Amino acid sequence: AASSPAAAVGSELPPEPGGSGGPGEGADEERELLLARLVPASRLKEAVGASLASLCLGPLGGAQRLGTLVDCLVLNYRLRQGPGRARERGAEGPLRCCGCRRFLGEPVTVPCGHTYCRRCLRRELRARCRRCRDWLPPAGGTSTAAAPLRTSVVLNRLAEKWFPGECERVRAGTRLEELLAQGRFREALGAVNQALRADSSDLMLRIYRAESYVGLQEYKTAIEDLNFVISKMPNWPEVYFRKGKVLQDSGFVGDALQLFLQCLALDEDFLPAKLEVEKILCDVLSPEKLGESLKESAWNSPHIRNKPFMLGSEVTASYCNLQLCPQQSLGGSDVLEPVSGGLNRAQSAHALNSTKDLTKEDGLKRVSSEPLLSGQGKGALLKRKLSFSEQDTVVCEDGRNKHKKQGESTKRDMTLAFGTIPGDLIDASDFECSLCMRLFFEPVTTPCGHTFCKGCLERCLDHAPQCPLCKESLKEYLASRKYSITELLEELIMKYLSDELFERKRIHAEETAEHSNLTKNVPMFVCTMAYPTVPCPLHVFEPRYRLMIRRSMETGTKQFGMCISDSQNGFADYGCMLQIRNVHFLPDGRSVVDTIGGKRFRVLRRGMKDGYCTADIEYLEDVKVADEEELKKLRDLHNFVYSQACSWFQNLRNKFRTQILQHFGPMPDREENIQAMPNGPAWCWWLLAVLPVDPRYQLSVLSMMSLKDRLIKIQHILTYFSRDQSK
Repeated sequence: AASSPAAAVGSELPPEPGGSGGPGEGADEERELLLARLVPASRLKEAVGASLASLCLGPLGGAQRLGTLVDCLVLNYRLRQGPGRARERGAEGPLRCCGCRRFLGEPVTVPCGHTYCRRCLRRELRARCRRCRDWLPPAGGTSTAAAPLRTSVVLNRLAEKWFPGECERVRAGTRLEELLAQGRFREALGAVNQALRADSSDLMLRIYRAESYVGLQEYKTAIEDLNFVISKMPNWPEVYFRKGKVLQDSGFVGDALQLFLQCLALDEDFLPAKLEVEKILCDVLSPEKLGESLKESAWNSPHIRNKPFMLGSEVTASYCNLQLCPQQSLGGSDVLEPVSGGLNRAQSAHALNSTKDLTKEDGLKRVSSEPLLSGQGKGALLKRKLSFSEQDTVVCEDGRNKHKKQGESTKRDMTLAFGTIPGDLIDASDFECSLCMRLFFEPVTTPCGHTFCKGCLERCLDHAPQCPLCKESLKEYLASRKYSITELLEELIMKYLSDELFERKRIHAEETAEHSNLTKNVPMFVCTMAYPTVPCPLHVFEPRYRLMIRRSMETGTKQFGMCISDSQNGFADYGCMLQIRNVHFLPDGRSVVDTIGGKRFRVLRRGMKDGYCTADIEYLEDVKVADEEELKKLRDLHNFVYSQACSWFQNLRNKFRTQILQHFGPMPDREENIQAMPNGPAWCWWLLAVLPVDPRYQLSVLSMMSLKDRLIKIQHILTYFSRDQSK
């Protein structure tokens, strides 16, 4: 019988934190439609059942076993708005954070090549990259194994040059975060209010002020600030999370859950929100608390049970229908003030059991929760309810908010100041690689924050696993071999230095074409004898040959020449081309290269390129025999020598025979058409490779263009070794 995918997944291994893998942001609509078929809303109960069964397995499961249920809730929540839901726009400008979509202050480039502001990474707001969904590294300081977050030197220099005002804002925000982390909430509040009087358009300042109010337990005012931010940026996931945390800290778990789900509906990889949802569901669905929780909460209400989840504008006009009893009151008979832009007012336990009119004359129009309203009262109160879209907020002298009705003007300008760059600030020297002193081509950023051309950095790492500038160890970076292009830097170059980039690409194409030529300046590996059709495994550790192998792979030829050394000329006059079949890189940069012999060649001219030898060559082919009588004699000789070779190999000791088979493989079969291949029968080269003969003698056989002469040479060698075997 077929089972629900949700139930199957929920009962197996717990998912990794931060959401499951999948395509990037551009394929979200297709992904959601697919998931909708796999986990339809009608099977949400099955996912809940599977999650309950997982929790019953024991305390080791914990909240992590609820990952599938959270995904189902978020998916059903999101699909209420349809596949074409609004996307977060955020800041417009050349320097924009991939995470929060705001100004890229203190840019940090992560291993996948995308760039985030330090704040997004330091607070660990995301588990996966928002653009490619690769796992993000943990922030330094939160884990003993976490690497410190290093600012991208090039991008940070550009930000300071182009937008000094925004950079100063970021530094001010960092100072506020330090005050908040130290618990100096009153001091942080004063600093925020002062900054807001100078610039009331900075939404991030309102986030910091809300956190200050939370620290001072002034929850109502914190909610007002967060509502204002929501009204201006309704698709910013973090503000919903911050608002949910305020309600959760106040004891209103149901309302917080709704906000966390809204946050995840906008950004499924917003890690803190997912963790909070898992914790809430784990507590609610735990076997020992399930019965009591359901009796005391509004989950059992038919009105709530039949009410669907809502998104977007519906959320700003209605209340959370997953309301739990508050875990604590806010003191006395005080209640949390209504959320003008969002979810319906959370009340204390005292307020839920009272029919007293709770409205206060404080300028805010309030709505009592629906269970307290009579039939006539509902209509009267709901008519007085205001959505936040009908209000605006300005900063008063005391730092608090006051609301203005729609139509009243304010001095607030939501156009961000970093949308354009003056032309005189665009300088190609800001985009130069410090190694080649040319415009960045395929720029990559190291964990230490320095940026180089990909090719330049790889050549440096061939010599030493450390940054060429700061000398910091890059052993782990080298071992991962994940040299991802810094996309933002590449985009800036394409946008502002298109002519220079065109010229840089032209030069690179010429260099690549030069390396791709298989007759002129062919790279030469001076090491050992190689033969056509015979495998030749190589251990590459010298920097010059690392570069040579890498170029052979990048150009697509995957070929280079192999010659033995020569005391007079550097390398021999004859050799064999090797075709790369596979490259296995070792953590320290060395590699094991699997190659097989191809064409034979003769050296015409020798040269040198970046430390390794090169040569102009011409390829060799056997001269074919046309005369029938001569061809018959050649076949007879071929068959005789082949039989002699088989006899010699079979008479070898088992130890030697096993070693040969492991290294070179079995002896090739005899070919019917001995002149079909330009290099002659393959078994001749296999035999020449395994025979213990001086390389100079082997080289003389390799250079022969007559199959008859080659067979005679091999016959002489076999006769000599067969004589030794008989002794």
